[in-house]
Amino acid sequence: MAPSVPRTRAAAALRMKQIALDNQDRTIRRLRAQLATERRGLAATKKELEETQVALEASHKVIAGLTEIGLSMSKKIEKMKVKKQQVRANHVECHQKFQARIHEAEDSMQAQHLIIEALVDEKDSLLQTIHDLQEANNAPAPFDGEWEEEPEEEPEEIEDIPLGEGEIDDE
Repeated sequence: MAPSVPRTRAAAALRMKQIALDNQDRTIRRLRAQLATERRGLAATKKELEETQVALEASHKVIAGLTEIGLSMSKKIEKMKVKKQQVRANHVECHQKFQARIHEAEDSMQAQHLIIEALVDEKDSLLQTIHDLQEANNAPAPFDGEWEEEPEEEPEEIEDIPLGEGEIDDE
């Protein structure tokens, strides 16, 4: 019995080592499968990251373009505001000039009206003086306040004179 015990022990030890090697082999295969899965996942993630990077760069370019357009529009809007203020200032200036001209014209018209009134008063005064002098001299009144209209004369007809080679006809 003794000689078979070591064989049994040796066989059991070998069997135990074989089981351990089989377990390690299965663990290695399982870990290799996990590693392959992780590598595939990592490759997919890396591809997504690259696509995201490309999309991000494109977005940055679009944002930069839009920002440039926005700045350009802001400058144009500022120029338009300045121009609008200038137009308003010009309008106010023109309005003030026209108002000044209107006031000058009104003042001139008022002065002319006063002159006309003074002339009418002077005419009335002169007519009264003439009338008083005529009454004092018992003379007829030369002017009674109404004008007589003279009949209009019709213009004479002018003959058409043919123009010759420098000839003058004195008939």
